[in-house]
Amino acid sequence: MKKQTCMRLTFGILCIMTFTTIYAQDVATIKTTSDDISENLDLEAVASLFGDTANLEEFEQQLNDPESPLSNLDLNEDGYVDYLRVVETVEEDTHLVALQAVLDKDVYQDVATIEVEKDTQGTTHVQVVGNTYLYGTGYIVQPIYVHRPVIFSWLWRPAYRPYRSVYYWGHYPKHYRVWKPFRLTTYKKNVLVHVNVKHTYRRTTVRYSKTAVRLHTKVHRNDYAVRYPQKAHSVRVTTVRKTNGTNTRVSTVRKTNNPAQHTRIARETSSKRKAIVVNKNPNGTRTVKAASVKKTTVKKNGTNTKVRKTKVTKKKVVKKKKK
Repeated sequence: MKKQTCMRLTFGILCIMTFTTIYAQDVATIKTTSDDISENLDLEAVASLFGDTANLEEFEQQLNDPESPLSNLDLNEDGYVDYLRVVETVEEDTHLVALQAVLDKDVYQDVATIEVEKDTQGTTHVQVVGNTYLYGTGYIVQPIYVHRPVIFSWLWRPAYRPYRSVYYWGHYPKHYRVWKPFRLTTYKKNVLVHVNVKHTYRRTTVRYSKTAVRLHTKVHRNDYAVRYPQKAHSVRVTTVRKTNGTNTRVSTVRKTNNPAQHTRIARETSSKRKAIVVNKNPNGTRTVKAASVKKTTVKKNGTNTKVRKTKVTKKKVVKKKKK
């Protein structure tokens, strides 16, 4: 009897502490951890390297330098960082540079593009655009270089021929050697050394060059995305996966309109999300119910909005208010 009383008292204290914290705010954010594929290639580092190299051949060499690894991507999951080849196409004052992971024999996957265009005033605009499959839509880094990069003069020299990497699966430069991916925390720490802080890196969701968008179709490779559509960014962000306790996921929990009913608290389980709903009755009793939280997506103002619905499954505990 004493044991049951202690258990009920402990449960009641925990509920009160939790509800007091949540009740004070309209929206609470709950985080579980997530390492995403896209975090293994820092596009600011790519933009920095592009502005600090003399030509695309040097750019490709340094992009795949095992001594100062800028990439940590292992898309084909063979235990080694993928080689990134550089393929370019040009039309008048627009250069489209595609970075493609070499994953197998004649299997390539775009990871990002560098779009360079000179306007009528002679100003050169650069954008590094993350591939939608890896980064989602609208992931664009727009660097502003502190000095005019040397590579600009190389790109607009007379009789220019577009650069195309001569390397492929099993055939790599002499200086190149494979290496294993770092832990994500180590990679993020190390890659900061290779970002030139004198430059400015702005984030935008709008591509500057319409010509570059069209040019991309000439060199676009999406082999890996076609084979593994379930690994697309749009799928990854809606799937809860726990690995090494470092995966991140953000979910939103809202208060109900009824002041007598406290906010539900979401809890992570191995199979599905659970929640508890506590009703505060007029007679001073509290009814605690277990509920499963279902996810659905609705369209709102042209953007995807996550909505959670609660379905009450059973009553768990009924606790009387202490007199």
